[in-house]
Amino acid sequence: MIPSSSSAQNPPSPGYYPSSRIGTIGFDQGFKNLWGPQHQRLDQGTLTIWLDTSSGSGYKSLQPYQSGYFGAAIKLQPGYTAGVITSFYLSNNEEHPGNHDEIDIEFLGTIPDKPYTLQTNVYVRGSGDGKIIGREMKFHLWFDPTQDFHNYGILWTPSEIIFFVDDVPIRRYPRKSDATFPLRPMWVYGSIWDASSWATEDGKYKADYRYQPFIGRYQNFKIGGCTANAPATCRPPSASSSGGLSQQQYSAMEWVQRNYLAYNYCRIQREIMLKHLSVN
Repeated sequence: MIPSSSSAQNPPSPGYYPSSRIGTIGFDQGFKNLWGPQHQRLDQGTLTIWLDTSSGSGYKSLQPYQSGYFGAAIKLQPGYTAGVITSFYLSNNEEHPGNHDEIDIEFLGTIPDKPYTLQTNVYVRGSGDGKIIGREMKFHLWFDPTQDFHNYGILWTPSEIIFFVDDVPIRRYPRKSDATFPLRPMWVYGSIWDASSWATEDGKYKADYRYQPFIGRYQNFKIGGCTANAPATCRPPSASSSGGLSQQQYSAMEWVQRNYLAYNYCRIQREIMLKHLSVN
């Protein structure tokens, strides 16, 4: 579904705001530079990372986690950003290369007059092909993410993964089996990098370094959860006061998916299968 301009409005109130239950931490309290230190600057609580022809930049949490709420307020660069990925995600790729788990929020760069795309992914043991795991869902947003900071969050519990934008749930990924759900500890990452081969309209538009540097800004970092070595009694934050998503939160999520869902791998695969069956 391509969102219509007539639906440009704020979503219904979710009624519960998980990020407000977790205190903000300073970047140095929870994270460290991972690569591209010369392209990373911390100033009065705001982390700026940038990409140019020489390098991008990334950061990583100080500790791995087995569950929790992980969030940051992010402001994206306006103008021509095709081919550039600005991300906030969980992963254990460094510990399990080629067989890793990952939960992604990725902003796919764009060209002027076209909106950013927010892509969500879930990978389990290296699989994200959509056959059983991953199933990326892409969204446009009901605001311009280049004009101000907005809060983006991932809630990862033993039973579900929920993606939030300004505390509005946009996607829920339930644990249906151990084979399709990430269970190993992961670190929290953020990065900006060149993904020209696929990021913008499947690689149609590439990064154009006449517009460098490409900048991502992060602040209001939040980590609330259970570290990898936390006792078994540790419990991650909840999606709502009752535990799982409330009916009000489901209503807000349905509104987002009805108006701003840009791509759903599950739906596309289902349509291809139905078309194939009708032909045969």
